[in-house]
Amino acid sequence: MNSTTLDSFFRSFLCIEDFSGIDPSLNGLQVDNDGAQIDKLAFAVDASLETITRAASAGAGLLFVHHGLFWGTPLRIAGNLRGRIKALMDKNLALYAVHLPLDQHPQVGNNAVLARLLGIVEPEPFGVYHGRKIGYKGRLLNPLSIDEALKRIAFMGKPPLGVYAFGKEKSETCAVVSGGAAEQARDALEEGIDLYVTGEASHSVYNDALEGHLNMIAGGHYATEVWGVRAVMERAAELSGLNVEFIDVPTGL
Repeated sequence: MNSTTLDSFFRSFLCIEDFSGIDPSLNGLQVDNDGAQIDKLAFAVDASLETITRAASAGAGLLFVHHGLFWGTPLRIAGNLRGRIKALMDKNLALYAVHLPLDQHPQVGNNAVLARLLGIVEPEPFGVYHGRKIGYKGRLLNPLSIDEALKRIAFMGKPPLGVYAFGKEKSETCAVVSGGAAEQARDALEEGIDLYVTGEASHSVYNDALEGHLNMIAGGHYATEVWGVRAVMERAAELSGLNVEFIDVPTGL
């Protein structure tokens, strides 16, 4: 395969065009290679210099990430950005990024995978972000304590950023929006949700959650967004036949 055929492959199921004009991320192929054939794909959350370097060292021809390099505004190719692009060009490594379409996707998205891990039954769209509901909510198959929920979503057993046990001992309903979606805790309160799972916490919603008796888990921006990338990796391995590798570069945030 080459970057053109891989672009078509990813677009065939990630619904990238549905977020055109909504998502500030430049979704799709962000940096191309020279047309060379690609035999291995690397997958990661962020297009950091370390991620790029490790993907190239692993022999990948294309790096698929959730957080790419371009976010809707013109940028000078200088400093850290220049260093990352230079590393991609020097290693002839293509960069592919998918942001909101990967958060929202009903099968391989970050939030869909989290909903399955938590046992949400018949998930419904939840949490408006840039005019679209990108998370999911629903009844839990079995009521969960905070500790049980944490065990289900902890990536490689890593601890969460924050745990706010302000509600029921066993939650019966749950909503999830990965990444930096603390403000959507208010949506969870309005909709009578018992447990809200996201990546980051915020001082501005703390007292609302406390007074509204909402259980809340801030699992970490990185740790709640490994799931979609890994789900796409598994689908790519199954359908494309290419070798794949996940590059784990956690931020702890």
